This record gives sequence, C-alpha cells and structure tokens, in this order.
Amino acid sequence: MKSAKEFWDKAAPRYAKRRIRHEEIYHKKLAITQEYLRPDGAVLEFGCGTGSTAIVHAPHVGHVLATDISAEMLAIAASKARDAGIDNIDFQQGTLDGLELERESFDAVLGLNILHLLEDVEATMSRVHALLKQGGVFVSSTALIADIAFYWRWLIPVLQRLGFAPYVKCLDKQALVSLLTSAGFSIEYEWQPTKASLFLIARKRAEPACCQGGERR
Repeated sequence: MKSAKEFWDKAAPRYAKRRIRHEEIYHKKLAITQEYLRPDGAVLEFGCGTGSTAIVHAPHVGHVLATDISAEMLAIAASKARDAGIDNIDFQQGTLDGLELERESFDAVLGLNILHLLEDVEATMSRVHALLKQGGVFVSSTALIADIAFYWRWLIPVLQRLGFAPYVKCLDKQALVSLLTSAGFSIEYEWQPTKASLFLIARKRAEPACCQGGERR
C-alpha cells in the first residue's frame, strides 16, 4: 500500500476537481463552526487538503495555519487562496505530530474529514488538546467507518492493496466521543448528518487552578 503522502500527492489534482457531495450539509457545518470563531482568533486546520474550508473561514479570524501531509494539495490550496485574495493563511507541509507548534497557541483547531485517516487518533487528540488555549474548541467531521455498509468495509482492503484507497480507521460514534472526553474535552455540539458521519464541537476543559503550574494552593 502506498504511503499516505504518496497517495494524497497523486490524488490531489482529482481531489481538487471533485464537487462537494452534500452542499447543504457542508454549508451548515461552516455556519456552525463560525459561531465558535473569533475575529482575532488563531486557527489551526490539520489535513486541510486543497484549502477550501480554510479559505472560507479566513475572513472570520485573525490567522489560519493550514497543514497537510501532501505538498501537491498545499500547492493547489495556496493558489486558491491567492486567487481569492486571502492573505491571512499560512500553509505548511507536515503531520500534526511532526510540526513544531507552540503549546496553547490556538483558539480553535479544525480536523475535518481526517481523523478516520489517522492510525493513532488517541495521540492526535492529546496533541490537539495541548495546542489549544484554555477553553479553545476542536471542530471535527469524521466518517464513521464502523457504520458504513458492510460491502464497503469488505471492499476497502481490496482497494487499498490496489492503491485506490488510503488507510482508514474503523471508528464508531462511541469510540470517537470516548477518545475526546478521555483527552480532556467536553462535547458542546453534536450532529450526525448521516448514519456514518459525525460532526462535533468539543471544548478544552479548563484545568483546576492547582493543576495549571506552580505550587498547589
């Protein structure tokens, strides 16, 4: 099976031309997300793909750092941002665990259509939690592979061996919510637009004063 970078580099031109399947659902997610954004806020989107969502949200925040494993995806994203006249997005290649990012430096982190593509979701949740400021929000939209039709679950390994599908993790709703709460998040908004997809807004819980560093009081 191809590496994730190889797969998404090759898929980038085709991915960029693909139409949004459920536009009404997509626009509702955008609107809900923007209720949690601040005009001066710092936002991180990991797995940003060709940048469409980052570009939509950029006028509503102070700065966006958009990252992806694929250089080809990011090249398309940067071109789209220039064409749209957006200048407050920085695009950076790399994985969330490999980038040097300052702890507690983001007001919001977006992980959209990406968690089911990661091997270690638990580590990702911990990393997101560490990067968020106290009270910051994590916005995720995830395919629940455990809940898709059985014939797709049977077909995915075949497509992977042929190089037509990336790695996917078999998550269900309960597992995903459990990972978030265990990492220190509380769920503020939950929406399941289809049986096999879950949109969540999770807030980083404030730590007790005795646990924020310094001496216990």
